[in-house]
Amino acid sequence: MELYTWESVQKEQLNPQMWRKVISGQRVMIAQISLAQGGVVPTHQHESEQISYVMEGALKFELNNQEIIVRAGEVLHIPSNLPHAATAIQDTLSLDVFSPIRADWLTGNDDYLRGRK
Repeated sequence: MELYTWESVQKEQLNPQMWRKVISGQRVMIAQISLAQGGVVPTHQHESEQISYVMEGALKFELNNQEIIVRAGEVLHIPSNLPHAATAIQDTLSLDVFSPIRADWLTGNDDYLRGRK
């Protein structure tokens, strides 16, 4: 058992428009993610199921050939292995939960977020 505060979790600047804070267990991960208006999360997919709760702002998700706007107070479930992308239509703070954990996030092998191909 471990108790955390978001203030004590290290902020990781991924690119000029995006930072995150991550707390991970063995099978589940939670992340605070900030994306400035106009910031983009490129199309990607992963084994993890994802629950995205937008706390502030709004994100436009692209998945299954459709666009879904998720606004503050709304939650989006993204199934495992479904390709998806997101664009911040406002400055956005979200809380994302992943299971299983995103090992690529823990090792820094998430080039799609860091502007590396």
